[in-house]
Amino acid sequence: MARRKTSAPRRGSLAFRPRKRASRLVPRVRTWPELSLETPKLLAFVGYKVGMTHALMIDDSPNSLTSGREVVVPVTVLETPPVIPVALRAYRDLGMWGSRTFCECWIEPPKDLELWRKIPNLKVGGDLDKKVSLINENINLINSISVIVATQPKLTGGLSKKKPDILEVRVGGNNITTQLSYATSILGKELRVSDVFTEGQFIDIIGVTKGKGFQGVIKRFGVKELPKWHKHRKGSRRIGSRSPTMGALSTVPQAGQLGFHRRTEFNKRIIKIGSNWYEVVPSGGFPHYGIVRSDYILIEGSVMGAPKRPLVLRQPVRPPKWIPSSAPVLTYISLDSKV
Repeated sequence: MARRKTSAPRRGSLAFRPRKRASRLVPRVRTWPELSLETPKLLAFVGYKVGMTHALMIDDSPNSLTSGREVVVPVTVLETPPVIPVALRAYRDLGMWGSRTFCECWIEPPKDLELWRKIPNLKVGGDLDKKVSLINENINLINSISVIVATQPKLTGGLSKKKPDILEVRVGGNNITTQLSYATSILGKELRVSDVFTEGQFIDIIGVTKGKGFQGVIKRFGVKELPKWHKHRKGSRRIGSRSPTMGALSTVPQAGQLGFHRRTEFNKRIIKIGSNWYEVVPSGGFPHYGIVRSDYILIEGSVMGAPKRPLVLRQPVRPPKWIPSSAPVLTYISLDSKV
């Protein structure tokens, strides 16, 4: 008599527990790469998802079977209007207690930025020169320099909002002194995406996925539907038993939130950085977005989120072994209608 099977592989990954809603649309960057840069620059930027199209490019991957040939690649268009640094922040190392803010200073933001829409009761932090002098006097205690940047969504073609998004971005460089001087020099000035990234390089993208609401176990974890014709008066689209789960983390599939999760995609390649909207906008514009009015970048492949979703573009924390020496050669970008 054959033995009855009493076990089965679990359904769904536990790598993303808890599967809950993201706390904010513009995610805070938790990890920054340790880069040795000769010239200081920001380690992240903010863009808005526009849509997808496809392009033809020359495959420059040395180990690819199609190396040197023309290949079709799906690309995602992100609109990246210039950002304006509005505050300086210095951190000191407290050992086992981590880093804590040493001091920060907000400048008077430009009137066109309309920062009061985001921070109604903003208090400008006093004399910037005094704060910089204080940091220089305690430069041995400082372990990182960051700036707080504000986006300009009203410069985009698809967003109707005027309220800027705020993000804290670390400044990369060889030493704290050069990072501090660079951060001080860019306060109140517009920075474009070409000042942070270059064509052909790899980046990490942090954002919030599409929200799908409260879903059951079949859609959320992919469990098998119970047979409908035998002993299932309480329904078939459910699990048979939860088992004793009190007092421990339950690994049993359960209904709950699906989507609208904070996620990070590593090593997405920048195909192109441009400012001429007619090079990428299809006839009729992108669905649910419209046209592009400011700078844009093309990302190879797809990225998370719905159109108009803000995404954080970060220097890679674990770059691939193959680092391209130049930008890829694009031969064609599809401008066919996407409607």
